[in-house]
Amino acid sequence: MTDSTRLAAGDTAPEFTLTDQNGQSVSLADYRGQKVVVYFYPAAMTPGCTTQACDFRDNLASLAQAGYQVLGVSKDTQAKLAKFAENDHLTFPLLSDEDLTVHRAYGAWGEKNLYGKVVTGVLRSTFVLDEAGVVTLALYNVKATGHVASLRKKLGL
Repeated sequence: MTDSTRLAAGDTAPEFTLTDQNGQSVSLADYRGQKVVVYFYPAAMTPGCTTQACDFRDNLASLAQAGYQVLGVSKDTQAKLAKFAENDHLTFPLLSDEDLTVHRAYGAWGEKNLYGKVVTGVLRSTFVLDEAGVVTLALYNVKATGHVASLRKKLGL
């Protein structure tokens, strides 16, 4: 199975437990009762993913003030995520999904157009979940630059 089913507003977010950059186990269930932004990005320490992660970092306080927690998910190893977090002073959980199980469950893995060529890979995607774990926003193929500002606007922040 290469492609996965896309989520939509109203869907229950698939549960997961992944390892973060510090080797800690993080479950979506740990955030029940809080609003959560789960975003999937192709690769740590690449220009677009660094821009996006730093954008989330720089907006973390205002998102938290509005009641949102941020979780980043990639197929990178825990060691690479630790380096990414250290290099860019990222203070939110970066989760390792090396076998792509969670990517597929969220529809964040599939065919995309890369420089005019169709390839299978990570679809840069963001999901906003309410306190009960229900998807309120499902955004696929987002742009790294300006994404957090666009997201804040959609959330009315």
